[in-house]
Amino acid sequence: MIPILLPILLQTVPADSGEVHLRNIRQLTFGGQNAEAYFSRSGRQLIFQRTAADSGCDQEFVMNIDGTGLHRVSSGKGRTTCGYFFADDRRIFYSTTEHAGAACPPRPDYSKGYVWALYNYDIYVANADGSGARRITDNPGYDAEGTLSPDGKTIVFTSLRDGDLDIYTIGVDGKHLKRLTHTLGYDGGPFFSPDGKQIVYRAWHPQTATDSSDYRALIAQNLVRPVRMDIWVMDADGSHQRQVTSLGGNFDLYLVHRDGSGLEQITTSPEFDAFPMFSPDGTKLVWASNRNGKVQGETNIFMADWIETP
Repeated sequence: MIPILLPILLQTVPADSGEVHLRNIRQLTFGGQNAEAYFSRSGRQLIFQRTAADSGCDQEFVMNIDGTGLHRVSSGKGRTTCGYFFADDRRIFYSTTEHAGAACPPRPDYSKGYVWALYNYDIYVANADGSGARRITDNPGYDAEGTLSPDGKTIVFTSLRDGDLDIYTIGVDGKHLKRLTHTLGYDGGPFFSPDGKQIVYRAWHPQTATDSSDYRALIAQNLVRPVRMDIWVMDADGSHQRQVTSLGGNFDLYLVHRDGSGLEQITTSPEFDAFPMFSPDGTKLVWASNRNGKVQGETNIFMADWIETP
C-alpha cells in the first residue's frame, strides 16, 4: 500500500476502545450499501456487492485493497450477491437474478420485521473482468452464499431447492451436487477451513411449534428472519455437525476456537458489524459495518491490520 494515497483514497477510522485486535482501521467505501467483501487469493483485491446511485441495485464490484481501481464486474442486470474469486484470481463467481429479467427485484417488506429476501438467484462463473459469464446452477429459487474450497474444485453454497435453506456443494463445472444439511431452519454462509476438511457456517433451527410455523410462513414468501443465528461447524462431507456458539444477538465480530472455547468479542461498536474475512496471509481483516455512516442504513467496507496478541 502506498502511504501517500491514504489521505486521498481512504479514511482512517478510530477503533473503539475495546477493539484491541484491530489497528489502522480504514474505510474503503463511502455511501450506499456495500457488503460481503472477500479477498482474492493473492490478497491484492476485494470483490463485494454494492448498491449506490450509480448502480441502482446490488451489483458485484472489484477494487484493490487500498480502495483504488473500483469497477463493476457483473452485468448490471437484475440483482447480484456473494461474489468470490477463484484461486488463480483470473475468474470469479457470484449469484445473480439476471436470468429472470433485467429489472431490479423489489426489496422485502420490512413491516414484517428485519428479514432477508430469498431472490431467484443462480450461480454464475465469469472471467475476473466480468466477461464470459456462464450459469452453473439452474434452479427456480435461491442459490447463493457461495464460497470456494481451497483446492478450487468445489463451491459450497446455500439453496432453497428442496424447500428449506440448506447447504450444498457443487463442482465448479456445475456437476456433482450434494446436500449437506437436512435440519429444518436456516443453514447458510458456509466457508471451508484452510485445509478443506471442515465447513463453518451460520444456522438457526426453530425449537418450538410457533417458531417453526413462523419460519415456514416466511419461507413460503421467500423470506427469512436472520436474528438468532449461531456458528456451527461440520466436516466437509456434512458429517459431525455441531453448534459452536450460543449468542444469537447483535451483529458483532467474535473469535472462537472450533470447540466453542475461548470466545472473544472483536468489535464493540454499537453499529452493525458483519461479513468478516481474513486476508490469505492472516494479517488483515475486512468486514462490513454501519459505523461512520452519514445516513441511516449506510453500510461500508472497512479493513484493519490484525493484531493477534494485543
